[in-house]
Amino acid sequence: MDDTLIKVLLVDDHEMVRIGLAAVLGTEDGIEVVGEASNGQDGIRLAQEYRPDVVLMDLVMEGMDGIETTRRLLQLYPECKVIVLTSFLDDEKMYPVIEAGAFSYLLKTSRASEIAQAIRAAAKGQSILESQVASKIMNRFRQPKPAAEPHEELTDREMEVLRLIAKGKSNQELADDLFIGVKTVKFHVTNVLAKLGVEDRTQAAIYAFKHGLAE
Repeated sequence: MDDTLIKVLLVDDHEMVRIGLAAVLGTEDGIEVVGEASNGQDGIRLAQEYRPDVVLMDLVMEGMDGIETTRRLLQLYPECKVIVLTSFLDDEKMYPVIEAGAFSYLLKTSRASEIAQAIRAAAKGQSILESQVASKIMNRFRQPKPAAEPHEELTDREMEVLRLIAKGKSNQELADDLFIGVKTVKFHVTNVLAKLGVEDRTQAAIYAFKHGLAE
């Protein structure tokens, strides 16, 4: 086999899709379809047998879906590049398969030349995303992150102090329980109140109960 050829494996449960892809890619210079699989299990088996450079992966298949197949295949053969070729753009499928290691993401409405281009790009380490997929990913990253809760700024020691405050412990009792001095306790209590944005120990205790932090 010519080492300059890009070896491609097709994994799709629709026979006509596989036949069409094999026929189209068979006319492309430098690309050779080395195998076809109708399900994820066979896809992994054939990938181990043929060691393809690129796998064209369907997402929705009976048994092991394209997400799990991608994850397992790349665990066994991390050098392989998985190009998702699917009809689906919903977040429940798109993000998990990208997190599983999919290299590129195309729709089945893509032209044959676009699929061939994605295969050649993947073989060179270049990722190609369907424009709608790229937009979705960019929009997801543009979404503002939720503001952190005030108690998330507390140190581990300050969290211990807050839990003891919620139990109604005095400064001396806090000092005894934590094996630290009363002066140090007062320092921690002041920090806890400031970080939580409350005025006194009672409000701090209420905050702890409200946020499920009290033991």
